[in-house]
Amino acid sequence: MKKKRWVLLMVMALVLMLAVPASAITYGEPDEGQHPYVGILVFYDAAGNPMWLCSGTMLNPTLVLTAGHCTGYDPLYGTPASAQIWFEEFVGDAAGFPFAGGTMGIPYAHPNYGGLYVPETFDIGVVVLDEPVSMPRYAQLPEEGMLDELATRRGRQDTVFTLVGYGVNDERPEEVWYGMRFKAATNLVSLRSALTDGYNLQTTNNPGGWPDEGISGGTCFGDSGGPVFYGGYDSDLVVAITSFGLNANCAGTDFSYRVDTADSLDFLAGFLP
Repeated sequence: MKKKRWVLLMVMALVLMLAVPASAITYGEPDEGQHPYVGILVFYDAAGNPMWLCSGTMLNPTLVLTAGHCTGYDPLYGTPASAQIWFEEFVGDAAGFPFAGGTMGIPYAHPNYGGLYVPETFDIGVVVLDEPVSMPRYAQLPEEGMLDELATRRGRQDTVFTLVGYGVNDERPEEVWYGMRFKAATNLVSLRSALTDGYNLQTTNNPGGWPDEGISGGTCFGDSGGPVFYGGYDSDLVVAITSFGLNANCAGTDFSYRVDTADSLDFLAGFLP
C-alpha cells in the first residue's frame, strides 16, 4: 500500500497489488530543527487542484528527492503537473498551505515507474524547484551498493536508521495528524526477501526504546517520499525513500526504496550538476 495521503482529507482536518503508499511518523517525536531540509510537498493537477501530499528531501538548492508514486501517474487521478514545498516544522505556521506560500516546482518520476509492483518498483522521483532554496546544509547521497554488506552482516538487526516525515502519527483506533515534521529511529529487518530483493529496505514499525535515540517507530500515510537516513538523528546520509507498507494500520514493518543502487543514482545524476 502506498503511503501518500490525499491532500483534501488533510485540508478538511486542518480546516485549511500488495503494497500500500506510506504516510506519517508513528511512535516518534518532533524533529526540532534536526532536519531543516526535509519538507512537506503538495502535488497539483494541471488546473491547480491539490491531489495529495508527501514528504521530500533537499539534495541541493533546487532538487527535492521524493517517491515515484508521489511524482508519477496514479490510475485514479492521473499525473501531477506541479508541486509545492514548505519547510516549516509545523504546517500550521506555513502561510497559505496547501495552496500558496511554498516554493513551486515540476515533478519527475523514474521513467520505469508504473505502480508499486514489488520488488522492483522504481519508486523514486524528484521535484525540480523553480527557484533555489537556501539551507544551512542539504542531505547527502550514499555510495553505490553501500547497504549491500548489511544483507549478511552479523548483528544487522542492530543497525539503526532514522525516518523523517510529515505523515499521520496514528491510524488506529482513529487517525491522528499533528501536521508536524517528526523523526523516529528504526531497525533493519531485511534486505534479502521476496519483497526487498536488493531494491527495497525493510525496517521495523513498532514502538520501543533505542539506546542512543530513545524512541523508535515507523512511517504512516503522508511520509511517502521522506528520507531514510543511515544512522542516528544526526545523520544526513539518505539511503532510501519511504515507499510502502503491508497494511492500512501503519504497523508491522516498513519498506523504503533504496537510493544506493546504480539505477537510482543514475536517475538522480540526470538532475544533478
